[in-house]
Amino acid sequence: MKKILALAVLVVLLSPILVWSQHAGLNDVQKFYKKNGAEILHNYRTLLQIPNVSSDVKNLRRNADWIIKEFEKRGVEMELLELPDQTGVPPVIFGERKAENADRTLIIYVHYDGQPVDPANWMYNPWEPTLYSRSMQEGGEPIPFPEPGEEVDPDWRIYGRSASDDKAPIPALLATLDALEENDIPLTSNLKFFFDGEEEIGSPHIKSFLERYREKFTGDLWLFFDGPKHQSGRPQVVFGVRGVTGMEVTVYGANRSLHSGHYGGWAPVPGQLLADLLDSMKEPTGEVLIKDFYKGTEPITDADREAFATLPDVDDQIRRDLGLSWTEFENRSLIESYLYPTLTIRGLKSGNVGDKARNVIPSEATATLGIRLAKGNDPEVMKDRVEAHIHDQGYHIVEEDPDLELRLKHDKIAKVTRFGGYEAVRTPIDHPKAQQIVQAVQDATTEKVILYPTMGGTLPLFHFTEVLKTPLVIVPIANHDNNQHAPDENIRVGNIWYGIEIYSSIFTME
Repeated sequence: MKKILALAVLVVLLSPILVWSQHAGLNDVQKFYKKNGAEILHNYRTLLQIPNVSSDVKNLRRNADWIIKEFEKRGVEMELLELPDQTGVPPVIFGERKAENADRTLIIYVHYDGQPVDPANWMYNPWEPTLYSRSMQEGGEPIPFPEPGEEVDPDWRIYGRSASDDKAPIPALLATLDALEENDIPLTSNLKFFFDGEEEIGSPHIKSFLERYREKFTGDLWLFFDGPKHQSGRPQVVFGVRGVTGMEVTVYGANRSLHSGHYGGWAPVPGQLLADLLDSMKEPTGEVLIKDFYKGTEPITDADREAFATLPDVDDQIRRDLGLSWTEFENRSLIESYLYPTLTIRGLKSGNVGDKARNVIPSEATATLGIRLAKGNDPEVMKDRVEAHIHDQGYHIVEEDPDLELRLKHDKIAKVTRFGGYEAVRTPIDHPKAQQIVQAVQDATTEKVILYPTMGGTLPLFHFTEVLKTPLVIVPIANHDNNQHAPDENIRVGNIWYGIEIYSSIFTME
C-alpha cells in the first residue's frame, strides 16, 4: 500500500513536468511560425500564383517543379511518377524522408490541382493572391503582404484559387519541417508524400499509379490532408468517406408527344408512370423500399456511438438555416445518416414547365438517381437491386431507346443507364494506428478533437484501400468558410498555423 501511495505522489509531482515536456516542442514550433510568418506567406504566395486547373498539364508541371524544389530543400527525396503508356496525365509527385530508428511509416496525401475559375466572378485575379485583414464577409479590407520580420495576424485571409483546397497543407508541411529542423526535434516516423495532380476531376488514373508504383507506397497509415475543419471551428479527424454511384431511368409512352386534349385520359402519361415507379422505391419517412437495399451495410459500432457524442449538436440549427421543419427517419442525426446508403432523385424531366409548358403528353420521362454508399455496399450490387425493383414493377429494361417492335410488345419499358462509382471507405475509429493520430492532434490543441466516422461527400479513396490494404484517416486544416470550388476561395492564416502545430505533433508522436 505504501508503494502505491508513493507512486501516486510521484505521478502528481511529475505531472507538471510531463505536461511541460509534451508541449515543449509545440512552443518551439509556435515561436518559429510567429518569427517567420511573413516569409511563410510570401513563399506560399509564389505557389498560388501558378495556375493549377486539372486540364492545364503544362502549368501543373510548373506546380510540380516548385513543390519538388521546396521539399528537396528540406531533405526530402523527391521524384516525378508518370504513366509511360499514357500522355497528358498530370504526374504524381512522390517524396520520402526517413527518420533515424523509426519503425513506422506515414504516407501523406495532398492534391496540388484545383478547380477551374471564371475570373469575372472573382473580386480579384484568382491567380494573384490577395491578402485581406479579415474575411470579406466580416468587412475585411485588402492589405499588402507583410515584409520579413513584420507581425502576422492569424485572422488575415489569403484569397486565391486553391488557397484552401488543397494547397494549404503545403506551406504548413514545409514550415513544419523547417521548425523541427531549427529546434533539433527529430522525426519519429518515416514520411512519404503523395501529391495528386487530378483529384478535382476524380483522380481517374490513381489506381494505375498505385498499381504501377505499389512498392513505393508501403506504409502503416495514409494521412489525407484535405478538407475543412468542423463548422464549429473545432479540430476534427475524419475516418472515411461515403461511396457513390447512380443511374438514369427513362420510361416511355407514345413514340411522339401527343395533344393532351385529343389523347388525354386515353394515352399513358410517362410522367405519371415515372412518379408511380419512384414512389414505389421510398417511404415518405425516408426508408428505401427496394429489396435488400440496406443488406451488407456495416453496422454502427459502439466506437461510432462514442464518436457521435463528441460532436456539437447542430442539427436543429441546420434545419432552421435550411427552412426544414423535419428531416428523414424521424429527425435522425445528420452524422448517423452518413452511415447508411441513400437513394436520391437528383433530377426529373418530362416536357416543360412555366411559360414553356405546352398542352401535350410528353413521349417520355426521365429521372436521375443518386445512390450514396455506406461501408459494405458494392456499387454494382446496389444498381442491380434498383434494376431488380424496376423489373418487379412490371418494366422491361433496355439499355437503348426502344424501337416500334419493343414498344408494341411490352406495356412498360424503362431504359436504365448505369453510372460508375466508388465504394465507401471507413477506418474503424478505434483502430490503434488511427488513434495515435487522434492523440497527436489532441496533444497540439486545447479543444476537444471531434471524431467524425465519415464525411458526407465522396473522395476516390477506395483505390487506396483496394490496392494497398492500408488504413487511412483524413486530417483537415482549412477554415470551414473557405469558399472551396467557388469564387473568392480563401484560407485563414491561423489555419495554416494550426496545420503546422498538428503536423509537428503527428511527425514527432511516440
